[in-house]
Amino acid sequence: MSLSETISEQIKTAMKAGDKVRLETLRSLRAGILEFEKSGTGRDMTPDDEFKILNSAAKKRKDAIEQYEAVGRMDTAAAERSELAIIQEFLPEQMSEDDVRASVQALAAEIGAIDASHFGKLMAASTKALKGRADGTLIQSIAKQLLSGA
Repeated sequence: MSLSETISEQIKTAMKAGDKVRLETLRSLRAGILEFEKSGTGRDMTPDDEFKILNSAAKKRKDAIEQYEAVGRMDTAAAERSELAIIQEFLPEQMSEDDVRASVQALAAEIGAIDASHFGKLMAASTKALKGRADGTLIQSIAKQLLSGA
């Protein structure tokens, strides 16, 4: 079942259950899918396109959470966290920090990255290998630590 079909089914379920937060979150995801379909690309949505839509929605929620917490709006940040949890149900399971560290270290050894001059090469390989399973900010901080010798 495609992401679009899954979301449509879950929208129906959320409507029947009266779950407003879930309903609004699913509707925003469906809007992203419809935007892609009407963008004129002339092709069907691939799993990579689905991931990009979901990842973009998750990133928006994470940014909003940070901004709301910075100004002390904990109630609104909690609402954004609820939406983020719903979106993450559709994303691949995220790797732990230890798993990401081990993967980045293995990639560094594989490509011969030993100092800061190899940072770009290591980041390119790491983000490609861990796409969707690890946050880019986490990958970046681990790569910097590793290449700085810390």
